[in-house]
Amino acid sequence: MDSCLFIHGFTGGEYEISPLSEFMEQHHYRSRTFTLKGHGGSRQDLLHSDRHDWQRSAEDELTELLKSNEAVHLIGFSTGALIASQLSVQYKPRIKSLTLLSTPVFPLNPIELLKTFANISMLRNYISKFGSTPVKATREFQRLVRESFDIYPQIETPTLIVQGKRDHLVKSKSANYLQQAIPISHKQVLIVDNSGHMVCHCDDKERIMKEVLQFIQSTGS
Repeated sequence: MDSCLFIHGFTGGEYEISPLSEFMEQHHYRSRTFTLKGHGGSRQDLLHSDRHDWQRSAEDELTELLKSNEAVHLIGFSTGALIASQLSVQYKPRIKSLTLLSTPVFPLNPIELLKTFANISMLRNYISKFGSTPVKATREFQRLVRESFDIYPQIETPTLIVQGKRDHLVKSKSANYLQQAIPISHKQVLIVDNSGHMVCHCDDKERIMKEVLQFIQSTGS
């Protein structure tokens, strides 16, 4: 049985990708989710972790999976997609496919973000999130975004790129950039008209999950 390693996003958690991980389990894939170091706890936990800690915690999960699997499918959401990209290069021979969900190649800054909101409850949610996120952690996220530009041209793993057109956190041109920057021919781009950032929780999630499954199956799993 092939395994899928799911990596959640910055300041997020396993809930961000749980619908997809459960879906893959139902289709006979072993799903592994975990919480990135510094996440899922207090503000202090996030403050005392950096991007290298996040990357190492994901790498630790991957190396554990690889002990009992010939190959693994990597699925990263948002910042998790940046980490998955790096791991796909670092462990190239062992990674069967790479799925990038809402990848923040070009993230929106908070001022741009707030201009886009019409929904008051959504606006309050994001203001709260920005307020509770340490500045140091945000800088670490921004460094990870910048460093990833050197990673994309090195990706040689079959790649699926999923991007919501209504994403308030990632500019839609991110998907186009990835399509151009990732050199492997076996890649696919899925633009979802009715989805925001949380592609695993949007109205079109059933379609997205089926597309992810079909893509992973196409890699010869």
